[in-house]
Amino acid sequence: MKMTSIKMKRMLEDRLKHDEWKTTFNRDQDTFRIEWRDTGKGITVTLPNVISKYQARGEEALDELEDHIQEALRVMNETHQLSGKERHIFPVIRAGSFPTETKGGKKLVHSEHTAETRVYYALDLGKSYQLIDQAMLEEEGWTEERIQEVASFNARSLPVEMKKDTVYGNDFYFHSTRDGYDASRILNEALLEELKADFKGELAISVPHQDVIIFADVQNQEGYDILAQMAMKFFAEGTVPITSLSFLYEDKKLEPIFILAQKKPKSKRKDDN
Repeated sequence: MKMTSIKMKRMLEDRLKHDEWKTTFNRDQDTFRIEWRDTGKGITVTLPNVISKYQARGEEALDELEDHIQEALRVMNETHQLSGKERHIFPVIRAGSFPTETKGGKKLVHSEHTAETRVYYALDLGKSYQLIDQAMLEEEGWTEERIQEVASFNARSLPVEMKKDTVYGNDFYFHSTRDGYDASRILNEALLEELKADFKGELAISVPHQDVIIFADVQNQEGYDILAQMAMKFFAEGTVPITSLSFLYEDKKLEPIFILAQKKPKSKRKDDN
């Protein structure tokens, strides 16, 4: 039997019953919202996206969504402080189209990264995290520079556990611990410099979604195509998609591969030497 938005709405309502929450269904936008009755703070999900994941993974996808929603609502209903929790502040990578303020109008602290990505800052709460907004900084007398400095330091302390796969003479290294900051490893410049020095070919990086980062030792032209296919696949599957584009790391800068490929003469690629 075909799964419809109405049927999925009912399935989610059964899973998310709570005396202090209320749910609404927007038929025009095909969305389902769960929020706290007293504050109106909540989370909205797009039902066609939920249906797609349900059809691909079944009840496991709904279990994961239920956990995510419950944790998000819990965090929204609590007040958190930054002071004394410096070790729990981390940068998170988001798409360039990600909002720069909350639905409640609070401006989120963020930094520019690439044309495709932006860096936000989060207070880790164990099972989840809260994005830091300007109001939190002002309440505690923090500056954006302090948040960036603390988060960058903590990002460098994140462990890196990579699995290697070799395809057509190109080596691909996957890191995915699902700690919420897998993609944030792209901000560890010391790691990127180490990989750049160690790799035989070009260092390409992909952050298709929050919970994975791919480092590619591209040694021939096929490597770029394979990485592009991997990035697109992961991007489509991610709970928090970032970008399907991959980046080349050169001279301590990240640039989308399709742009650099136009600028760079083929004769300079290591596989052509």
